Amino acid sequence: MITFPNKTSAILALATLIIAGCGGGSSGGGTPPPSQTPPPDTGGITRTGVAIAVGPVTGFGSVIVNGVRYETDANTSFSDDGQDVQETDLEVGDMVLVKGTIEDDNSTATATSVEVEDTVEGPVTSVNAAEANFVVLGQIVQVGPETSVDDNCPATLDELLNNPPVAGVEVAGPYTVNAVGDTVIAATRFECKAILDEFEINGVVSAHDGTEKFMINDLEVDYSTAGMIQDFPGGLINNDDPVEVTGTVFDDSGVPPVLTASKVEFKGNRLQGAEGDHLEIEGFITRFVSPTDFDVNRIPVTTIPGTTVYEGGSDSDLGRYLKVEVEGEYNDSNVLVATKVDIKPSTAVRVTGAVDSVAGNAFVILGITVNTDTLTTRFEDKWLDVDPFNIGELAMNDYVEARGQELPVGQITAFLVERDDPDTRTELRGFVEPLGENRPNLTVFGVTIVTDGNTVFKDSNEMVFANPDDFWAAVGEGSLIDARGTEAGVQTLLAEEVELEME
Repeated sequence: MITFPNKTSAILALATLIIAGCGGGSSGGGTPPPSQTPPPDTGGITRTGVAIAVGPVTGFGSVIVNGVRYETDANTSFSDDGQDVQETDLEVGDMVLVKGTIEDDNSTATATSVEVEDTVEGPVTSVNAAEANFVVLGQIVQVGPETSVDDNCPATLDELLNNPPVAGVEVAGPYTVNAVGDTVIAATRFECKAILDEFEINGVVSAHDGTEKFMINDLEVDYSTAGMIQDFPGGLINNDDPVEVTGTVFDDSGVPPVLTASKVEFKGNRLQGAEGDHLEIEGFITRFVSPTDFDVNRIPVTTIPGTTVYEGGSDSDLGRYLKVEVEGEYNDSNVLVATKVDIKPSTAVRVTGAVDSVAGNAFVILGITVNTDTLTTRFEDKWLDVDPFNIGELAMNDYVEARGQELPVGQITAFLVERDDPDTRTELRGFVEPLGENRPNLTVFGVTIVTDGNTVFKDSNEMVFANPDDFWAAVGEGSLIDARGTEAGVQTLLAEEVELEME
């Protein structure tokens, strides 16, 4: 059992459960929303409306969320855990709730308030490095290419466990369901804590039977001694209520682990939208009936065939657990009528190495062109701590990691560019081009990956192939691989390790 002394100020808020608590939504099956008519034509006149945005911070110079730059000024309030903070305290990957105003054509957006929202805070009780996840308060935290990891964390996930400098972690990100059906937190950012004053979790109530206990996924919450039960309609906690729970006693000795709550707060009243309010949200489709009836992180969404604009795919690509960014306006039923749906790439490619050249909004590593965009590319500087950091700060021979999608073919359009301490290691993750007679070499992004007797071949679980022939039998055109080694010439990588990935 882990017990902390009482703390007078409770940790507040969370973007994913602000999202989950939106009124008018349904998490299960359902009646399709009433037919919609397009928003009225403004006749070319731009009007300003209320704006609500929920998503990860992807850049600064004001605050960039969901590709929109929200201007901030002396009147903008910033808060984190219910405490006033400064804009400079925000980090890339923080989940935030932005409220303000936005022009119909997205030309100008202004933030009146920015709230930083966390999902879970507590000790790490298990790590699965092969699957890139760990468990906090019974919640599986999935780490992926878009996850921003604070510099105060160790170099590997394994070091999060039983490591005295790390008492626990604070995680931001939305809930989703992985390929095997487990509910997980898709981490947009996590940072490590040397001291934990209390535990916090945001989630949805289930298995509540009136005994002052309920479940949040695989965590049992005991609120029989809670001093505060706050903001619940009718004063009662019910199944499917979005809640924030804080406490100072956590027992992980049994199954399920138990958090003894000192406070339980209803979070379903944080994102009530009035008719005509503008909302932009990035997250996962948590309920799907049809392309005109689905939820994004439990917010009900409808689309207008022939009017809603799709990017990165079409309405036929929509489905449960797909990651999307939706923009639109609330109707009088508190349903979000989408004017645009941006389908996010499910598989990230990357290249890490020394910069060959920089020109305009693009740079080259290992002969591969990496394209960036001031609104959609997240820039981080972990070497010189330049802030704000952008492509104008990049120089030849800087050691950089770029993650994104293959767009256009043979190039990378980056959603993350990270400069780090100089190193000689080069890494390339992408799809194998036709093998032909190339063995023992592979080609990815036009780069020749040279393998020899010293190359280690691994499967997607990081298990070494006992016989390299087994690797070559498994790999083929279109396979996703991750090669690590040294740059050996123009578009040539001498591989020390090649791992066959799962998309």
